[in-house]
Amino acid sequence: MSEHFDVVVLGMGPGGEVAAGRLLKAGKKVAVIERELIGGECAYWACIPSKTVLRPAEARTGVERAAGVSGAELDWEKTSAYRDSMIRNLDDTAQAEGYEDQGATVIRAEARITAPGQVRAGTRELTAEHIIIATGSEAIIPPLEGIDQVTAWTNRETYTAKTLPERAVIVGGSAVGVETATFLARFGVQVTLIHRGERLMDREETKVGELARTYLEEAGVDIRLRASAQKARRQGDDSIIELDDGTEAAGDVVIFATGRKPRTEGLGFEEAGVELGDKGQVLVDEHLRAKANVWAIGDVTGIMPFTHVAKYQGRIAADAILGQARPATYDGIPRVVFSDPEIAAAGLTRDQAEEQGIRIEAVELDLAEAIARPWTYDQDPRGHLGLLADADRKVLVGAWAVGPQAGEWIHHASLAIRTGIPLEVLRDQVAQFPTFHEAYFAALEKLGT
Repeated sequence: MSEHFDVVVLGMGPGGEVAAGRLLKAGKKVAVIERELIGGECAYWACIPSKTVLRPAEARTGVERAAGVSGAELDWEKTSAYRDSMIRNLDDTAQAEGYEDQGATVIRAEARITAPGQVRAGTRELTAEHIIIATGSEAIIPPLEGIDQVTAWTNRETYTAKTLPERAVIVGGSAVGVETATFLARFGVQVTLIHRGERLMDREETKVGELARTYLEEAGVDIRLRASAQKARRQGDDSIIELDDGTEAAGDVVIFATGRKPRTEGLGFEEAGVELGDKGQVLVDEHLRAKANVWAIGDVTGIMPFTHVAKYQGRIAADAILGQARPATYDGIPRVVFSDPEIAAAGLTRDQAEEQGIRIEAVELDLAEAIARPWTYDQDPRGHLGLLADADRKVLVGAWAVGPQAGEWIHHASLAIRTGIPLEVLRDQVAQFPTFHEAYFAALEKLGT
């Protein structure tokens, strides 16, 4: 006998949690289904543990760079213990009970859609007025010859490790690879980073990749660009990756930071008429609707695979179900890499703007040459800001920053891009002295528009 709900949520990562919470608050009868842990990848194996272990290393660097302070030491045992508390020791009992207290039916099972409005979760049959697909994504490990011979990690093993390796080979030089290299190198691990592209962070501006490389090499990371993994093999205790340039890299572990793919295979989405894209992503409209009364949010959509976007999409989908539909927009959403120093960006890159036919005015600023805050922050200040403006509309369309706390002050540009604040209004803004926000005024003054 089936159980009927207003909404069934498949997957309880950040997007699913936001949607479920909003619907429960509105009085809807909701079933939430999670095969692993409520909170999803971000809470247990990605965002939360990674940022937790990156912070002590950042703090030590800060001590080393600040005037008149010394003696900071890293303690992996204490760091990992705090990380374990932050990821709830991989126990979501309290989260499940919290949703039950709100009136949700919590089901722990692998689920699949069996027909429009019908879901099977384990042995239970459910029907629903609406289904929200929030099944997330999973790490991609390339099918290298010999991969079964080496110790291969993804973000899950890396950010729940009890003991750190002495040497690590990281394959992939985008956000996850750069963050992971930063974390391990700062904790004394000998890191080799392999990236097939011409530069690190190659979806961002060229200067961003150059700065990322500079700071990682300062931390002792051996960076191999324009190199692709071809084979894997074990030699004694070494896990070895053979590269297409004839060289090889050896470590105790090989960490694959080679991207993620939407988790859609074998879940019956086609039974509800849901269409998938060429990368397996659920295709949705501007309201996150995949089909009549079927919605998809988060990584599974392939739109912008960030936790903050999944949460935003959870709000959009829930509000549409509640009769308050509005379109999702993605202009100016920030992208942050919690490296040391942080890397942040929002809006378009120069290449993207040119592809759209936008006439661009650009400026790049060395913060130490332009404002006071870097000098009050560090003895050897570092930091850069880049802005892209539409020369005809006279608004910002893109921004990037590399520097201390860049992930915090990128939101000034994010809001300006998202809302189309005119450049003349931005120039009239008065920033607190001395702060990194002052860099925007200095950069805007240099724009020719």
